[in-house]
Amino acid sequence: MKSIFRLLVFIFFLHPAVEAQRNANRPNIVLILADDLGYGDIGAYGQKIIRTPNLDRLAQDGMRFTQFYAGTTVCAPSRSVLLSGYHSGHSFIRGNKGVQPEGQYPIADSVLTFAEVLKKSGYATGAFGKWGLGPVGSEGDPLKQGFDRFYGYNCQSLAHRYYPNHLWDNDRKVVLTENANLTATKIYAPDLIQAEALKFIDQHAGKEPFFLFVPSILPHAELLVPDDEIFQSYKGKFEETPHKGEDYGPNARPGGYTSQEYPRASFASMVTRLDKHVGEIVAKLKEKGIDKNTLIIFSSDNGPHIEGGADPVFFNSSGGFRGTKRDLYEGGIRVPFIVSWPGVVRAGSVNGYVGAFWDIFPTFAELAGVNVPKTDGISIVNTLKGKGRQAQHEYLYWEFHEQGGKQAVLKGDWKAVKLDVKKNGAGRIELYNLKNDPSETTNVADKHPKIVAELDTLIRKSHTPSAVFPLFE
Repeated sequence: MKSIFRLLVFIFFLHPAVEAQRNANRPNIVLILADDLGYGDIGAYGQKIIRTPNLDRLAQDGMRFTQFYAGTTVCAPSRSVLLSGYHSGHSFIRGNKGVQPEGQYPIADSVLTFAEVLKKSGYATGAFGKWGLGPVGSEGDPLKQGFDRFYGYNCQSLAHRYYPNHLWDNDRKVVLTENANLTATKIYAPDLIQAEALKFIDQHAGKEPFFLFVPSILPHAELLVPDDEIFQSYKGKFEETPHKGEDYGPNARPGGYTSQEYPRASFASMVTRLDKHVGEIVAKLKEKGIDKNTLIIFSSDNGPHIEGGADPVFFNSSGGFRGTKRDLYEGGIRVPFIVSWPGVVRAGSVNGYVGAFWDIFPTFAELAGVNVPKTDGISIVNTLKGKGRQAQHEYLYWEFHEQGGKQAVLKGDWKAVKLDVKKNGAGRIELYNLKNDPSETTNVADKHPKIVAELDTLIRKSHTPSAVFPLFE
């Protein structure tokens, strides 16, 4: 199916006049994906301690969604959902599964990604940051999944380290000799990756429409930033409990987290540094005169983490919602989602559309003017442009394969969370009314058996078995 689609797209866009006209009407697309950033970690969503002026401005200049959800509650499967347009009951990658010598289980060649659609429709495509969906040279290599250029970490486990031994430039291993194989902290990888992302804009601005994907590793643990003006502005501002981890040195483990004397100051600095990177991208678009023809989306792959000394309670990282990363409660999957497109998306708008990562594929396809096979998603172009009727989801579904197995479904105000499902789908179901109880403090399953039965039916209906990532024992 993928090869037939590629051929049809190629034939349609072969004529230069058709291509030129379409390019004039299609926006550049920038998708910035934070790593483990909570719903409440930025000012636009209520953060009171950490400074995020660029993200706050992006929200003021665009649309802030209040009930948008990640693909699931950990990295690789959430990103698989994002790229494929299928929720975690249907997507190919369902869990974090490492392979040797470096990388995660590869997303299959049969999976059609939005990057492939954009590339075949004339977009230059680049990804800069963390991949985690297949080793270099495998069928899951970003170069085989629709990207012209990749620079960053292929393996999400190695992305635990901010001063790594190496990164990847397409299929070329870039050894960071200054970091001396994890014994020195000289080259801060996020800044190096950011510089390459900005170069990508320089290279393609005004030449053809481009898609820039920035899956940043900030602010994922380890908690570590350069000792610069950002860090100094937070250092000493909080009571700190030093975290003991796996320090850089002769015995440093590539996937470990370093010790940190100032974990709160470090985390705040990481979020502010991410915000700085967002501001640099916006500034570069303006410098090139293409900001008004560029759609920017900012989000996070799941809720806030608790590793490496992080303290999401102190920062109210979950925004008042229950749970963190690895939970299917709101704090683990409801994420910030900001869209800016000057002159198209209404500035300062707030939208309550109930959507999720699987909506991104059909949205990008519509913007590119391409018809694609049906996914689980719904295009939100009408919402972004403020025109026409916006279709709505009947329900949303998630699954998580660790901690005994979890599933969740949201339909209207009702949300069911099913726990301990590994054994043949049998598990206890909790029920919450998000309208009355958005923080999911009161399980009302015993009071509404018919609703529980209805949502359990949707849960069972939404899970398609996977031989590679089985949910049930």
